[in-house]
Amino acid sequence: MCWSASAQTDQDLLNDAKSTQDVLVYGMGYQGQRFSPLKQINKSNVKKLVPIWSYSLDDARGAESFPIIKDGVIYSTTHNSTVAVNALTGKQIWRVMHEYPPETLRVVCCGIVNRGAAIFDGKLVRALMDNHIIAMDIKTGKELWRTASPDPVKPENGYAMTGAPLIVGGVVIVGVAGAEYGHRGFIEAYDVNTGKHLWRHYTVPAAGEPGVETWANKSYETGGGSSWVTGTYDKDLDLVYWGIGNPSPWNPRSRAGDNLYTNSVIAIRPKTGEMVWHYQISPGDPFDYDAVQTPVIANLKIAGKTQKVVMQANRGGFLYVLDAASGKLLAANPFEKVNWADSVDLATGKLNYTDAYKGAVEGKKVEVWPSSSGGVNWQHVSFSPITQKLYINTLHIGMTYEAPPETEPYTPGKPSGPGTVKRKPVFDDPNVRGFLKAVDPMTGKASWATPYKSPNWSSTLVTGSNLVFTGVMTGEFQALDADTGKILWSFQTPSGILSQPVTWEKDGRQYVTVLSGIGGVYAMFSGDPNLTTVPNGGTMWTFALFDK
Repeated sequence: MCWSASAQTDQDLLNDAKSTQDVLVYGMGYQGQRFSPLKQINKSNVKKLVPIWSYSLDDARGAESFPIIKDGVIYSTTHNSTVAVNALTGKQIWRVMHEYPPETLRVVCCGIVNRGAAIFDGKLVRALMDNHIIAMDIKTGKELWRTASPDPVKPENGYAMTGAPLIVGGVVIVGVAGAEYGHRGFIEAYDVNTGKHLWRHYTVPAAGEPGVETWANKSYETGGGSSWVTGTYDKDLDLVYWGIGNPSPWNPRSRAGDNLYTNSVIAIRPKTGEMVWHYQISPGDPFDYDAVQTPVIANLKIAGKTQKVVMQANRGGFLYVLDAASGKLLAANPFEKVNWADSVDLATGKLNYTDAYKGAVEGKKVEVWPSSSGGVNWQHVSFSPITQKLYINTLHIGMTYEAPPETEPYTPGKPSGPGTVKRKPVFDDPNVRGFLKAVDPMTGKASWATPYKSPNWSSTLVTGSNLVFTGVMTGEFQALDADTGKILWSFQTPSGILSQPVTWEKDGRQYVTVLSGIGGVYAMFSGDPNLTTVPNGGTMWTFALFDK
């Protein structure tokens, strides 16, 4: 195949949501809607969908990468490799391996994975698990620059980069994982042409900074606040929206206060990192309810007027709708089973806590819904401007929870999560551990909910023909009717699917691409009996209609 590597400009990235031939931005556009207007594959013919090729990723870790597609080439990542393959045949064009010092992988809490790269001006940019950012030539894979994240960002200090970068106006923006080792979280940026470090925005304040008063007993020094999932961008407001994770340690009895700016959605300027607004979803979070889910930008009709909003289906089980310009709370409603709070006060943004929450922070053993895995975890939702619904893979799992008294100060670099609290999963029905739901953003109510024996850890994709694509942890790749939730098509891949499906077209034919490969925290630690026979091993699959 003859392919070109034309430059990717700012305008190309801004138009990505409307483009159907290329997929250039994480989330299929800066808005993160994961919506495609393509309609060739529809409800009537989706049963004719067949695989046209598969490609081995040669990796036994979890396959969570978001595929980038440009000019007939697919670029994908694993934790230790970056690949370019022919989009129509699956034939490898180049493959680059990334080696790590032995200590790098010892401190990654929740899965040795990578969620993808970013593309701009002939460069493919990604983060490595040892906290280096690198740029590669998209034609050859040759390394163009490499920059180490400045001190103290080292694996031995609890830091690891697993997320995909977001490139805005030539600025490469990245987040970091590792709150479970007591680091101080941040978002930072690099020059896409040179790799020069441009700015860093810490998500936990230091002594003397605004918000530090919300951390008792200098607990900000080990505060957490990871930023491990990629954000979104709005050009009109020139704001990047990013979700911030849990405070550290998990046990809330050693860090009294709201613990700003953890468990928040923040809006920052891409050129400087200046924070314009923040909304804290779960102050003083005791349950590991990360707010890292990618904020989705959309226009909704509210009280008769069209309004630009930022939406987040939060791990705590509430769906938040915020004004994109100001962060003002517009709606907050449960989309899954929740018992730690009854509601959210729209005027103040304050949660109305229940006895389950109050007992938890007092050290009592209580039953809490959802579990620490959340009503949704990192897996991404999609939004259809046609149906005005969010398509969410939810978890339907609760937990017993007990936070024992802190007997000694927490030491940075030690695990601050499991072991500091006592948790055990509970179920309404162990044969239904999750749903795929079509949810109204303003009410949280689902028009349909399709049950699954294990929760789906795959992101969703919705198309102009009202199809929803998603993966199942036991390996099925599926298409559902976006109006009814009926499963219309299913294909068994070799391993569990945790990844992010995308759709695109070439020469008048629509394709769907997804990665298969089980891994991640739920597969490793949940004890889910449905996953015991699911083999490891990553592969990338591309599908199209049989009769085209």
